[in-house]
Amino acid sequence: MHTVAVLALDQVIPFDLTAPMEAFTRTRLPDGRPGYRLKVCAPTEEVNAGAFTLRVHHGLEALTDADTILLPGQEDLTLPLPPAVREALRTAAARGTRIASVCTGAFVLAATGLLDGRRATTHWVAAAALAERHPAVTVDPDVLYVDEGQFLTSAGAAAALDLCLHMIRKDYGSAVAADAARLSVMPLEREGGQAQFIVHPHPPVPAGATMEPLLAWLEEHADQDLTLDDIAARAGTSTRTLNRRFREQTGTTPLQWLHRARIRRAQYLLENTTYPVERIAHQAGFGSPTAFRDRFKRVVGTSPYAYRRAFRGDAADDTARVVPVPVSAPAPAPALAPALAPAPALAPAPVLVPAPAGGTAR
Repeated sequence: MHTVAVLALDQVIPFDLTAPMEAFTRTRLPDGRPGYRLKVCAPTEEVNAGAFTLRVHHGLEALTDADTILLPGQEDLTLPLPPAVREALRTAAARGTRIASVCTGAFVLAATGLLDGRRATTHWVAAAALAERHPAVTVDPDVLYVDEGQFLTSAGAAAALDLCLHMIRKDYGSAVAADAARLSVMPLEREGGQAQFIVHPHPPVPAGATMEPLLAWLEEHADQDLTLDDIAARAGTSTRTLNRRFREQTGTTPLQWLHRARIRRAQYLLENTTYPVERIAHQAGFGSPTAFRDRFKRVVGTSPYAYRRAFRGDAADDTARVVPVPVSAPAPAPALAPALAPAPALAPAPVLVPAPAGGTAR
């Protein structure tokens, strides 16, 4: 079982501490077994968590056998990193342990020197301070999370769940991650490169919203050559009214949403089948393999082949394995669908950005 150690330091931010716990403890494998063993540890038996005092059961020795270490943020960013913590984290990193920070936990990770020469993010309010304090780190304040392979960093608040779901998906695949997302009432739609602060967020469409039937229809017919006029005709309205209502309820345009639905379908096929790119391009609704590759690269940040390798590893070469694919687009718990929608038989792939081996994060 994959062991996750959450390191609580003085003045730990409670949400940063508990959000990963929520995500990982709710993760179940297809046979019902838990996907993770979770330990909360600290350099001292009691930790000041602001409104309350946290008593932990594990010391820094819990980092020794952890497969993943999570570093929650702290309220006071001026607190020095205890030498014992720094040494324990660097030792874990040398063993190849995956280390991820939540929100201002990036300051803790940066203080170890492990982020030097790498790209990272944190809460946008603290991004300038992180860049000033650690000039060797390339700070990107405009994304939800950055995956540098062994080291990952996330922005604040809900971005912690985005990062955790991304890691769950890398560990166990999209179906397990989608199930964890539904249990956390969390959409899988948001990608790592999405802006932290956006004027038109992509909230879940409330059940009963006027666009809900249309979104379901778009998911089902994403493989077809649909125009804005086709979508407006289906909605029984003019294109102008369609655009206005669509943006009001989803935060994007009909065609942009359709493109994302096609990318989700393509990701699912890349993860769960051995179909060639040409077939996936057709089944996902792209006019040609070239158009598919170009769109996939722009949205996901890597090629379809590299994506398949990143999320399937050696399984990508297993030509005998083909998983049945639903006729309609895998309906996820996407950001544009009701948060408590029934789980599909086969979960979709969210638009998430993998880190290529030795490459840079998106």
